[in-house]
Amino acid sequence: MKNRLEAELPSLECIWQQEVGELLPDRLLPPAHFQSRRDRAFFQYAFLARMLFSCLVDADFIDTEAFYAVHGHGAAHIRGGGPSLSVLRDSLNQHLATFKVDTEVNRQRSQILTHVRAQSEKQPGRFTLTVPTGGGKTLASLAFALDHAIAHGMDRVIYVIPFTSIVEQNAAVFRQALGEYGEAAVLEHHSSFDAGNHRDRETIDKLRRDSDNWDAPIVVTTSVQFFESLFAAKTSRCRKLHNIANSVVILDEAQTMPLPLLRPSVTALDELALNYRTSIVLCTATQPALVESDDSERSFEGGLRNMRELAPNPETLYRDLKRVTVRHIGTLDDEALHDELLRTQQVLCIVNNRRHARALFESIADDPGSYHLTTSMYAVHRRRVLAEIRQVLKDGKPCRVISTSLIEAGVDVDFPRVLRAEAGLDSIAQAAGRCNREGKYEVSDSEVAIFATANDDWAPPPELKQFAQVTREVLRQRGGDPLSLSAIEAYFQLLYWQQGPQKLDRHGLLTLVENSRLEGLPFETIEQKFRMIENTQRAIIIATDEDGIARKALEDLSFSESVGGISRKLQPYTVQVPQQGFSALEQVGAVAALEPDKFGDQFMQLINEDLYDERMGLDWNNPTFRAGESNIW
Repeated sequence: MKNRLEAELPSLECIWQQEVGELLPDRLLPPAHFQSRRDRAFFQYAFLARMLFSCLVDADFIDTEAFYAVHGHGAAHIRGGGPSLSVLRDSLNQHLATFKVDTEVNRQRSQILTHVRAQSEKQPGRFTLTVPTGGGKTLASLAFALDHAIAHGMDRVIYVIPFTSIVEQNAAVFRQALGEYGEAAVLEHHSSFDAGNHRDRETIDKLRRDSDNWDAPIVVTTSVQFFESLFAAKTSRCRKLHNIANSVVILDEAQTMPLPLLRPSVTALDELALNYRTSIVLCTATQPALVESDDSERSFEGGLRNMRELAPNPETLYRDLKRVTVRHIGTLDDEALHDELLRTQQVLCIVNNRRHARALFESIADDPGSYHLTTSMYAVHRRRVLAEIRQVLKDGKPCRVISTSLIEAGVDVDFPRVLRAEAGLDSIAQAAGRCNREGKYEVSDSEVAIFATANDDWAPPPELKQFAQVTREVLRQRGGDPLSLSAIEAYFQLLYWQQGPQKLDRHGLLTLVENSRLEGLPFETIEQKFRMIENTQRAIIIATDEDGIARKALEDLSFSESVGGISRKLQPYTVQVPQQGFSALEQVGAVAALEPDKFGDQFMQLINEDLYDERMGLDWNNPTFRAGESNIW
């Protein structure tokens, strides 16, 4: 140590510039072409610092792995690799060639796909893909991303999805579409993914390593994982950032970015496109109004400039793919709503909170074909119920489903009529996507009926109430066609205007950064405040599953010191409970910690299984739960 301290060191002048150039090759960040913005200079400095930190951290981890492999302390690890993007595109083309253009809807999907792919030669930057629900945008966006990445020498495709359930669904679609290369190419990275589902130990290890730094051709992840990493300060979260550069990033259901963090999120997206050779694609049927322009009345402050649309004439596309009629049917009490449900053999009713869904279901539970969907059910249970619902619909039997808004999150069902409690216009559009999805019925016979609830007990949370108020204003002004593109744009513009810049950056993160000094950028404070989900709930494990997976995982806890794999296996068997209700359950002994000496209260199991009902999930009618009810799902 003494010799090292006394050693003469070479001058650092100019050396750091050379090393930075080696870390970030010109194709990722050409120094001569770095575009600075005076309105967010310190944000750009902080962003660059994270990118450099990411390169350093990832290189350090990889070098350490290589050292231990060479010195016999571990196996040699293969990072990245896998099939090339060109091979994946060829495989996708083979899959798409099997699609039949046998209906009008399928013909339109084929035309959308062809048009979108023809835009892939456009220079990297910011794009929108505005396609109505059911228009085939999932595979169209993947095809564009592969074509675009190959055309411009980009490294990977990153698919960012708001809900874990859709992540799993889309990852499965991509693996199927990519045939024999799907498993090796698609990295699924979110809290519920269990790499242990793969039997090959080498495959398991590679998946876990690739999740650390996203060194894979196609990454499918959550909005939480993606955006929180962009504002992170810890090595584990920052490690992947440099692999976002030179990628195509698809934001599915882009309108779901949370309002309190919208401005920082959009600023980060714009910076990726501006200086890190990343193409950003906002992919949705209800395009948020995030464009910054010279038109002050329509411009989103600090938003995305030079946006280019990938879909063929969205207005024409909306008219051609229009499959429903939307109307407001007034205020309904539960008795009137009950009568509306029984008027139609097959109907979906979506309400704004779990207690309302349960009460409505109880009113029709004895009628044939009655179903209930809520996050009071664990995920595996919901999937089982949805599979039964799809079969009943296919068979043309009576099917009346009461659900919370979870069914709007990419769930593929097709009803001739949908009832929707007042909500944001984007939520109503998502509900409309569950009505006449395949175009089997006449537009005039396929109704999405919006209603206000008469019972104050079922009032939505304040944020949702504001969304509904903005929807009512847009309906008043543009009642003719409330789901037209102009109505959707007007809805988001009014919503953002009512929020104002401060509420769209609740913690003032952009101001905090710009008011900092270069030598004291508040990285840790930003990481702490940028939280897309404020989790005030507790997970309860429901081990009543027919497949026995949850029970087996719980048994394994007794013999395990590492719980990562077990946690992921148990995730689909949990129900989130508000903290107040959880405490009440704990006090009466309805839940208990498993292996508390080893894991504390990390694993809480429902002991009183009578509280879990096969048709309604966790018993929210029990007074234990009522006090803590807050989750709209």
